[in-house]
Amino acid sequence: MPLIEVTDLRKRYGTRVAVDGVSFTVERGEIFGILGTNGAGKTTTVECLQGLRRADGGTIAVLGLDPAADRAALTRRVGVQLQESQLPAKLRVREALELFASFYPEPADIDVLLDQLDLRDHARSYFGKLSGGQKQRVSIALALVGRPELAILDELTTGLDPHARRETWRLVEGVRATGVTVLLVTHFMDEAERLCDRVAIFDAGRVVATGTPTELRAAAGASTLDDAFVSLTRSAR
Repeated sequence: MPLIEVTDLRKRYGTRVAVDGVSFTVERGEIFGILGTNGAGKTTTVECLQGLRRADGGTIAVLGLDPAADRAALTRRVGVQLQESQLPAKLRVREALELFASFYPEPADIDVLLDQLDLRDHARSYFGKLSGGQKQRVSIALALVGRPELAILDELTTGLDPHARRETWRLVEGVRATGVTVLLVTHFMDEAERLCDRVAIFDAGRVVATGTPTELRAAAGASTLDDAFVSLTRSAR
């Protein structure tokens, strides 16, 4: 059984259709990418997966659960880093981890997380004093503190410099190496090509193609995922 199974998902806001019949599956142990430009329906889809928004149609199963009906049970098994997540500036890193750990019956060892994410030297630092890359590492640590089976990472590297982006990629690969399935939402083609086992390309609220980066390049007759994205979205319109 897939870890995530989405079938004919639909969501609108008034007269605007945000998600229009989206279907895809995510297998256990993979890094699955949702790739698309701003406004393609990526974040709305992920919010429906988490139970933050109720879909207007279609079905969703995450770890065999319905996010709308079983959100509390799902929250204990899924770690999330949201695109707009922010912590109070005066909250220290260790304090944030201890607070989030208190929400779970068997949380991860905070000292181990600090070491894994290179945050040991910043454990007593205020969140507001951290660099962009350090804040993203804290976000990943918070997503992992509950020992999740699935980590949802939404636009993880937006606003980071090239070095911080590469370091964050390394951390995501490390997350998967611990046995956690990763759903990565991004609009960066190089990020999807580097990290993802499979990718769903979103455009105008629809999935226009799904496959490995190699399969998508071959389908479009392109040498890069960037060129494949342009070709596949253009042909689907």
